[in-house]
Amino acid sequence: MSAIERVCQFLEEAGTYYLATVEGDQPHVRPFGTILLCKGRLYIQTGKVKNVSKQLSVNPKAEICAFKDGRWLRISCELINDDDREVKAAMLEKMPSLKAMYNADDDNTQVLYMKDATATFASFTEAPETVTF
Repeated sequence: MSAIERVCQFLEEAGTYYLATVEGDQPHVRPFGTILLCKGRLYIQTGKVKNVSKQLSVNPKAEICAFKDGRWLRISCELINDDDREVKAAMLEKMPSLKAMYNADDDNTQVLYMKDATATFASFTEAPETVTF
């Protein structure tokens, strides 16, 4: 399994991860659950009207943290907007509960992929393992 596949699988199994952005000198952290591996890229989804989208448009640097079964995953990356309708549609098919708020053709649905990602798998009982994609 490739590094990007391992990261995707961990995030899917965790169910919820936490995304950190920054606005000015203030960090902002919020729970997310959207994740999609598509066209060789790892994507998250949000709405363009949300503060998280506005923060990432100014500073695309972000960190993600997830925890499951005594292990955690930290990802440092840039989150890059992608207006590919096919990716938006694939995200909404994977996460059908989002269809109540988003559709692939609206002006709000936003998918962002992880660029220059460094991901570290860690626990209190094992040495950390770092992968990049």
